[in-house]
Amino acid sequence: MKRLLVVFHSPSINTQKMRDAMQMAIEQCGLKQVQCVVKGPLDTLPEDVLGCDAIILGTTENLGYMSGALKDFFDRVYYPCLEVKQGLPVAAVVRAGHDGTGTCRALTTILTGLKWRWVQEIVLCKGPWQEQFLQDCSELAEAMAVALDEGMI
Repeated sequence: MKRLLVVFHSPSINTQKMRDAMQMAIEQCGLKQVQCVVKGPLDTLPEDVLGCDAIILGTTENLGYMSGALKDFFDRVYYPCLEVKQGLPVAAVVRAGHDGTGTCRALTTILTGLKWRWVQEIVLCKGPWQEQFLQDCSELAEAMAVALDEGMI
């Protein structure tokens, strides 16, 4: 059984919908070899990362940067996972009210340091809320789950 970990900071109703859309998309794939685990960043432990085969990160843009909760997650998992999880397949979703540039740059910098492997471009959901964001999140999650199931990542 392969484990796809979704670590999503979802402080609002809309970001909760985005997180839930990802989980539902993965579950609706009906993949028998992929288990989806969804956690908030403050609840995610290094052991969760060490036990996963791929990870999807989700964050809001706060003051031009990722959420403090996701930064805390990175602070706690960085050293325990640094040597062990190099090459971990990763994708990310950023919910940005403005442009998301700083958040995307920070994610790229940290994940480069961890030596995790981007397998999809960051899904940037920016500007006023759009229902399309849910579809974008669903497509990202489904693609990750299927690629993990098929051994592509």
